[in-house]
Amino acid sequence: MDLGPLRKSYRGDAEAFEEQHLASRDPIQQFGVWFEEAMGCPAVGEANAMCLATCTRDGKPSARMVLLKGFAQDGFRFFTNHESRKGKELDSNPFASLVFYWEPLNRQVRIEGTVKRLPEEESERYFHSRPKSSQIGAVVSRQSTVIPDREYLRKKNAELEERYRETAVPKPAYWGGYILQPDVVEFWQGQTNRLHDRIVFRRLRDGSAPLGDMTHRGEGEWVFERFAP
Repeated sequence: MDLGPLRKSYRGDAEAFEEQHLASRDPIQQFGVWFEEAMGCPAVGEANAMCLATCTRDGKPSARMVLLKGFAQDGFRFFTNHESRKGKELDSNPFASLVFYWEPLNRQVRIEGTVKRLPEEESERYFHSRPKSSQIGAVVSRQSTVIPDREYLRKKNAELEERYRETAVPKPAYWGGYILQPDVVEFWQGQTNRLHDRIVFRRLRDGSAPLGDMTHRGEGEWVFERFAP
């Protein structure tokens, strides 16, 4: 199938995303502004849906959509099964990338950083804040393992619904949260002529290092630059 002619118009030059349009020189605060705009856009189905890319120790990548469950200056939080493919890859290679794509706004945000598990108490709190059906679903599914058919899931789900009808669902030891601590945050906005806007923040560990002529000081350890599209 030839998809060459398939293309869409984005924004015009009058709507370019330029450095003076940054709401903050702190990328977490800037993300918060764009995220609020995505949340407020009726055409964006799930503003917190993100692609999580992980990699094995020997460099074989995998990616999947997950949901962001919180963000702050310390990083971006999500929850999953520790024994899933992504969980195992994060155990052996604790680096990952996130991508948010808000198509109606012609925007994406790409984040790279290190990942670590959240404290067990935080995972417990979030697990028990979920709907009971979702808690049971986490117990039913040993994520990424082979199962015979969907009926297997239906039967196990029905058994656990009956077992926990009047009692709390215990959080499985194999389920919990992660936090990605960002080192790079890129803000991308599409242009119809494909001269897209890319403003990239990176964490500068050595604050005394001299900056290049096209590198700008951000807040704290952050600097930012414009990248060619």
